[in-house]
Amino acid sequence: MNSRSRRDFLTVAGVAAAAGLLPFPKVLAGHGSQKEQRPTVPFDLGVASYTFRAFTLDQTIDMMKRLGLKKLTLKDFHLPLTSPEADIKAALGKIKNAGLELASCGVVYMKTEEDVHGAFAYARAAGIKMMVGVPDPSLLELTERKVKETDIALAIHNHGPTDQRFPSPESAYKLIARMDRRMGLCIDVGHTQRLGLDPSVEAERFFDRLLDVHLKDVSSADEKGGTVEIGRGVIDIPRLLKTLTRLNYARVLHFEHEKDEKDPLPGLAESVGYVRGVLAGI
Repeated sequence: MNSRSRRDFLTVAGVAAAAGLLPFPKVLAGHGSQKEQRPTVPFDLGVASYTFRAFTLDQTIDMMKRLGLKKLTLKDFHLPLTSPEADIKAALGKIKNAGLELASCGVVYMKTEEDVHGAFAYARAAGIKMMVGVPDPSLLELTERKVKETDIALAIHNHGPTDQRFPSPESAYKLIARMDRRMGLCIDVGHTQRLGLDPSVEAERFFDRLLDVHLKDVSSADEKGGTVEIGRGVIDIPRLLKTLTRLNYARVLHFEHEKDEKDPLPGLAESVGYVRGVLAGI
């Protein structure tokens, strides 16, 4: 089976399995012996709630349950950073009662010292152990102090060719390499590819600080590349998943489907199905 045919097969098979039409082992029957010794996938799949930015928290929870995804990175669209403690507890109750886990919050932007203090206070009130954030480089020392004080890790998110602060994983890594090891990276594979960089290579280069991954596909490996359904773009997703498995990445891959803001579920379901199909074949 050539590369394109396999990609098409995995997309169709994955979507079918995601929809409950076929269990994954049967979908992949005939495409590798079931008796082969395969590596255990060490990471979980989740969603960055920016995907559902046009929807309420209740709607976000419902769509996650339909997809069978339990890990959530919560964007402040769904729980503002200025929320009183009662609202935070109510939101946490909804998430927990739905059988989901609040893995992190973000992306949180920090431009002032007040922003840094407020962000960590928010994360602590929500019982979150990791924040995906973009602090101004001048605030990294203060951010590190807050990480040590609260034991809340910070994963710096790169935003590609238009980002002046952290375009690439390396741009953040070189500033935090000598800092507390809880100062790490959230590699956005789409923005990384838009820089012309291979996300698999970057994940391995900076694996010692890899705390989170935002998973997506893009239409081209340049500034014009936009989010597309995973499997339809230019990122070598099977290579990325195999690399993370080999490295024993034991955290979360959060889908961040930025396309179709008003109707993201079909494209996200296709993306989830594709990834599950690839993982079933690893």
